[in-house]
Amino acid sequence: MVHVSVNREARRRNIEVCRRQGIVLPTLEQQKHPEQLDPELKRRVAEVGLWDLNPLNLFRITWKNEPAHRGGGFGTVNYLEFPPELTGVRARVIALVGRWFPTGAHKVGATYGCLAPALVSGSFDSTRQKAVWPSTGNYCRGGAYNAALLGCDSVAILPEGMSRERFEWLQQTAGEIIATPGTESNVKEIFDACNALRAERGAEVMIFNQFSEFGNYLWHYHVTGSALLELLELELQPGQQLAGFVAATGSSGTLAAGDRLIDEYPAATVAAAEALQCPTLLENGYGEHRIEGIGDKHIPWIHNLRNTGLVIGVDDDDTMQLLRLYNEPAGRRHLAERGLPPQVADQLEAAGISGIGNVVAAAKMARYLELYEDDVVLTVLTDSMDLYGSRLAELREAYGELSDADAERIAYRHIEGLKPDALIETTYRDRRRIHNLKYYTWVEQQGMQSDELTRQWYDKRYWRAIQQQAETIDAMIAEFNAEVAGGG
Repeated sequence: MVHVSVNREARRRNIEVCRRQGIVLPTLEQQKHPEQLDPELKRRVAEVGLWDLNPLNLFRITWKNEPAHRGGGFGTVNYLEFPPELTGVRARVIALVGRWFPTGAHKVGATYGCLAPALVSGSFDSTRQKAVWPSTGNYCRGGAYNAALLGCDSVAILPEGMSRERFEWLQQTAGEIIATPGTESNVKEIFDACNALRAERGAEVMIFNQFSEFGNYLWHYHVTGSALLELLELELQPGQQLAGFVAATGSSGTLAAGDRLIDEYPAATVAAAEALQCPTLLENGYGEHRIEGIGDKHIPWIHNLRNTGLVIGVDDDDTMQLLRLYNEPAGRRHLAERGLPPQVADQLEAAGISGIGNVVAAAKMARYLELYEDDVVLTVLTDSMDLYGSRLAELREAYGELSDADAERIAYRHIEGLKPDALIETTYRDRRRIHNLKYYTWVEQQGMQSDELTRQWYDKRYWRAIQQQAETIDAMIAEFNAEVAGGG
């Protein structure tokens, strides 16, 4: 559950901080429907830069920001359809676009889902504790950003091998940065750093672990799930059906949106994508990969395996080569020759490395399930090329400038030649096997209770109880805001 037990003294101090700084907290409902905000508030938000360290940007933690770096209001959900020229399949592949969140990534929403309940309940004391954000990239950026907006000190923990853009931005925003050994595959090292920090500083820190914090699950279930349902209202045509939803495992927060979709479309398939070079769900495996932002070698505590119908391995080479095809001049020329509409080509920067990986996984799902024009597969572009310019430069340095022949080869191999391999359609025993892997990380290493692990699998009320907390949390946020404004 999201912990909402009230610490009255800490809550009172949090209220005083928000009062002094004029901070108003959005509810989950407002993040789902920002178009319903007070017109004066919308006017003020429209005057703020998307990445500005201004508390008004808490109301921009939504999928509905006008796609502009400065100014703008709210519209429909931001999304991009990937036509057959990009996927090689006949099914419709449509992705939510995370580029237009503050920080340029949707993880800022997950961090808000963790921080806001702790702030309004007083389980986190913003005047006496530092908020710690363990991450393989975007989560610690989102956490540091929200902490800065709310006047909290923060500690960002991420692997030293992540992109240069992440570290440069964090140096301007986070109070403290801890770089752990390795890259996106080294989550255990991140957990070790958290445990060391807790042992060293005790109650001075509060660790918001995205892999175990149900605020992450809850935010995506309600806000991302709602955005996907609205996307379907806009795009699902008569005679078409939702065939599936694909998201990389990572912290598994985004996969919670699949739980929401299944509530409305029970015949749809939810697929968890992971890096083939570190096939944790597929093979209980290990390794190193290059799809930044998706941690692995463990199963997140907040992953509801009951609803995972497919597991799809995504090869590093598919993702990194398509990164070049999407973004280098020769790649764009070849895509134009393939018939890609210019209005789609102009938006390809909206797909970062993990987003491209999600599109690859969606195409593999469509091939495996033999989906056609009447089938729709949804996925998410978690961030954009705004965070990976250095990676593209590294690829050019390693392989040279992309030639026309290179572009043709990449399209032939990684679009037309993409195979539905490294994939399992999960049986009951497969899902239970993967669920049971949580034991080794969370019970043996991180002190979770085995009886809760059992309830996650067998008690159907377990996940529903978490999903139903949104109303309680929104009521607590509204009451907190009223006391901030009341001045008493």
